[in-house]
Amino acid sequence: MAFFDLPADAFVHPLGHNRAAIEAVFQQVVAQILDYLAGAGSHGPLPSVERVPFKGIPEQSTAIASLLESLDDLMAQSMNPAHPGYLGHMDPLPSTASIVGDWVAAALNNNMLSVEMSPVLSRLEPLLLAEIAQLFGLGEAAGGLLTSGGSLANLQALTLARNVKLDCLYGGLANGLPPVILASELAHTSIQKAAMVLGLGIDGVALVPTDAHAQMDIAALEHKIQAAIALGQRPFAVVATAGTTVTGNIDPLPAIARIAKAYGLWFHVDAAYGGAIAFSPTHRHRLAGIEQADSITFNPQKWLYVTKTCASVLFRDLGLLHSHFRVSAPYMNTEVDWANLGELSVQGTRHTDVLKLWLTLAHLGKAGCAELIDASYALTRHFVAQVRLRPYLKLASNPDMNLVCFRGCPPELSPEQWDSWNRGLQQHLLNQHRTFLSLPVLRGQRWLKAVLLNPFTTAAQVSDLFLAIDGYRGKVQP
Repeated sequence: MAFFDLPADAFVHPLGHNRAAIEAVFQQVVAQILDYLAGAGSHGPLPSVERVPFKGIPEQSTAIASLLESLDDLMAQSMNPAHPGYLGHMDPLPSTASIVGDWVAAALNNNMLSVEMSPVLSRLEPLLLAEIAQLFGLGEAAGGLLTSGGSLANLQALTLARNVKLDCLYGGLANGLPPVILASELAHTSIQKAAMVLGLGIDGVALVPTDAHAQMDIAALEHKIQAAIALGQRPFAVVATAGTTVTGNIDPLPAIARIAKAYGLWFHVDAAYGGAIAFSPTHRHRLAGIEQADSITFNPQKWLYVTKTCASVLFRDLGLLHSHFRVSAPYMNTEVDWANLGELSVQGTRHTDVLKLWLTLAHLGKAGCAELIDASYALTRHFVAQVRLRPYLKLASNPDMNLVCFRGCPPELSPEQWDSWNRGLQQHLLNQHRTFLSLPVLRGQRWLKAVLLNPFTTAAQVSDLFLAIDGYRGKVQP
């Protein structure tokens, strides 16, 4: 076929007829990416957006060279997690291997829906996920799926929990007692979204109070379960969090597992962030009890530095996905020994996330992953020590991970002024010291959050940060 309106480099010719032209494009993009990443420390961690280079979809094709010029502008105005001063959220700089994996996955453009559409990669994913499940101690029958984010992983887990515990794969929720999920008041909002999607409504999640250390209150959990039963409801799942979003704390997993078993509840652990601790022999004891989970959400896109999106949901008994979730696609061939993963997942079409995950884990190795996690903990200890040296600063909780939530409570100001003071401090650090801390709401107050995730953030930089905080306090007088 002859195309008159398409540029000659619109596609890579499968016989290599335009290889030289495409190679020039790829080389230019590689140079631009390297220029950006290798210079990330000289750009701000959270730049302001001055212009969006959008002029509408043109009638005729645009030369790719001019489009590549706009990439520099877009990158310069993007969130910059590679900056050592980017401490505000659980966004890592990307591992080299995962960048390569994403690029190769885009070039292959396989569909992880079925073995037929991704023959080798649909075999690689279950093998890798089964090994990761073993790191959590889930047993020989365990395995999992990759999903596009932790929210979908939580939805997948709670959907299976509902189907198994309430036997509603075919009949749905038309009959029976109103179902209830138990979760901490600090659980991720995706748990409430999952309840909404599952037909339970947001109120279908009974939020359990937390203690002074931002961990689920065990006595309150049992009280909530008994209260739900007394109201004629049917509790069927309890969600523990291993790494809360605001404070980074881990719920008491062994105690929650014991209660879940006593009441016949599905035990799900949202370890989207904290699950990476399983790779550290020094710190994995913090996840004690997670091996009793029926399902686990774990996102390598966070503390394992894999490019977004790369999340997973793991199951103690992977066979339950076949018996209580799978919907076969009649338009797809089947393999005897390998499942069509899209039939087991909420998602049909699925991105090839396994490639960048496998490459990153193979490139870093378990020892490399452990070293990164241990280094984060060491930096966190230094950060916490700096907070505790200053009586006008207050910790929200004792950190269980590399996330520190704190706020300024300067006695020279009234408590009513502290939120405004912390908001001003956040902007001061961003604008004057190129350090980004986020400003979440906890217990009705504004707090500052630091995630010590970047391996290029140093203890000296943390010390300088607190000198800057001291300086801000000296400038802002009542």
